[in-house]
Amino acid sequence: MPRVPLAADGSCRVVGWKSNDNATMIKLRLKRFGKKREASFRLVVTNSTSRRDGRPLEELGFYNPRTKETRLDTEAIRVRLSQGAQPTDTVRSLLEKGGLIEKTIRPGETVGKAKQAAAREALIQQAAKQAAEAKAAALAAEAAAAEAAQSAPEPEPVSAEA
Repeated sequence: MPRVPLAADGSCRVVGWKSNDNATMIKLRLKRFGKKREASFRLVVTNSTSRRDGRPLEELGFYNPRTKETRLDTEAIRVRLSQGAQPTDTVRSLLEKGGLIEKTIRPGETVGKAKQAAAREALIQQAAKQAAEAKAAALAAEAAAAEAAQSAPEPEPVSAEA
């Protein structure tokens, strides 16, 4: 609900009021530049609603994925992070490698690792169950063969009368 200030004469009318409902989040993201298939990126500060290659608020660094070259303006990045700027996942990994922020394990990462561990456990249990069944089948076959050998009548010796 918009606020309505009172004018000097006591009437209620809107006089140049701007609400902060449209406040956007500040993001640290990569801006692409360079030739086709030879991309390089600038680390920039932008509003979260702006385009990828739109005009940034500030440029904070450079990253070349082909040569792994990274140049970062550490002081400006720390200032922006303290102001509440949120880095994208790729920028977060660059900042972690640069030592500007400590490595954090994101919830999606832990869930994925837990699912992988559960799948591994299920595979191990299934393999153990199959091995036990195979061993039991081999023992049963061996017992059946031994029992058949005992219960089978002995063949009569063949005499050589010709």
